[in-house]
Amino acid sequence: MIFRLQFRENIRSVVNRVQHRCKCTSARLVLPNGIAYDQPVGLFVDNEFRESQTKFPTFCPATTQEIAQVFSASAVEVDHAVHAARSAFTAEWASLPGTERGQLLYRLSNLVEQNLELLGSIESWDTGKPLTASLTEDIPECVNVLRYYAGWADKIYGNTIQPFPEKFAYSLRQPIGVCGLIVPWNYPLMLSIWKLAPALAAGNTVVLKSSEHSPLSILYLAGLIKQAGFPPGTINIISGDGLIGKNLVQHSEISKISFTGSVVTGKSIMKLAADSLIPVTLELGGKSAAIIYADADLDQAVKWCHAGIMSNMGQICTGTSRIFVQETIHDEFMGKLKSYTAQKSKIGMPFDLNTFQGPQISKQQLDSIMGYINTALSEGANLVHGGKKIPGKGHFMEPTIFSNVKDKMAIVNEEIFGPVVTISSFTDSREVIRRANSTAYGLAAAVFTSDISRAMTVARRLDAGMVWINSSNDSDFRVPFGGFKQSGFGKELGDYAIKCYTQEKNVHVNLGTIL
Repeated sequence: MIFRLQFRENIRSVVNRVQHRCKCTSARLVLPNGIAYDQPVGLFVDNEFRESQTKFPTFCPATTQEIAQVFSASAVEVDHAVHAARSAFTAEWASLPGTERGQLLYRLSNLVEQNLELLGSIESWDTGKPLTASLTEDIPECVNVLRYYAGWADKIYGNTIQPFPEKFAYSLRQPIGVCGLIVPWNYPLMLSIWKLAPALAAGNTVVLKSSEHSPLSILYLAGLIKQAGFPPGTINIISGDGLIGKNLVQHSEISKISFTGSVVTGKSIMKLAADSLIPVTLELGGKSAAIIYADADLDQAVKWCHAGIMSNMGQICTGTSRIFVQETIHDEFMGKLKSYTAQKSKIGMPFDLNTFQGPQISKQQLDSIMGYINTALSEGANLVHGGKKIPGKGHFMEPTIFSNVKDKMAIVNEEIFGPVVTISSFTDSREVIRRANSTAYGLAAAVFTSDISRAMTVARRLDAGMVWINSSNDSDFRVPFGGFKQSGFGKELGDYAIKCYTQEKNVHVNLGTIL
């Protein structure tokens, strides 16, 4: 009897601890659209949500109100996450048949699709982006990318080579190991999937660090990862500031780093990674040009240029923020873009289905954008539209168009990362190509013309990793994504991403004897 009572007390104690832990690592929240759900707020390590010693708040940028307190990693938790990933890599994941890895990615894609409305709502609440964009663009993209790389998981092959009859050689494409993935705040879930899916398909395990500005949708994804059946330690997700990212890059058991973010941080990561000589993929900033020729479909060019810089509140690394318009149509284009922006860029709360432009991510980001606008005005740029903060709660501003800009102005040369665009005129292709290329960045560009021969010639001569002809920013998960120069190196998406997450081994076989 005493044993039974003690046994019951032990069980009750364990249950209480488990309930307390679950309560502490999740928060019951109600979204602005009325959906109530349990939001994970812990560190996701070894398929469990864990506590840490510190927390940080995440805020809704539309209201500035706190949403939740999220557990922040320290060097100790980074170490736990990396060790969990290393153990999973050596024990199971790397040797798991590609077909089975693909099946798990398919399961995860189905779970993301089933939770599309909830994930999109969390994303919009945490980032301020319009709900319509989350539901029709970002989350469907996540589903598509997961399914695309699920199909790749059992199709990663090497080559066979026979230089002469007595010698046979073959190559293997093998996973690299534990990959540290660091994602920004502007497309938190989508950019996480861009990195997670190819890394996992190739047989790597991962430690993913979210941005402290937008951790919630990624943490909810962690629960779906466990539900899909991924082995413990395969995917680990930690939250925190830049110091946590530094700890991750410097960890001795990390074999690969993939980072999306600013040029300044990218350079720091590259320096840190040099100490251990690990491969790095960097997708950094941009100052992309859009070139509008006089023979372009002007109405289409206006619509694409508006989407290319004003969508997602201008928080797009590929945003075509420098528009060059052939001089004979300059005034007409500018008038049309101003009118279209005034009509299309409805500013409002993220959950209003008529909203096109929500708030900037933070006060710091909004203040930085306004600093660029004020500098441009002091330097003599002509403010065509917008240029002001919107009073009240939330980090809202007007979409902004400048003309009469000089190529050396800060708003023309530096990435603003907001809904700010400059328009200037050009005479001929030689001039505009030179001016479009006169930047430290080389992420993307767009060309609008009805002359396909000219379009393809200009595309070839632009120093950019991606060039759109008669569109802007309509990327596709089957097409490589990445830049030149200080916009980084390595590729996301397409089969090129698989190459970035594998390493080639060559095997030599002697079939003869020395005579």
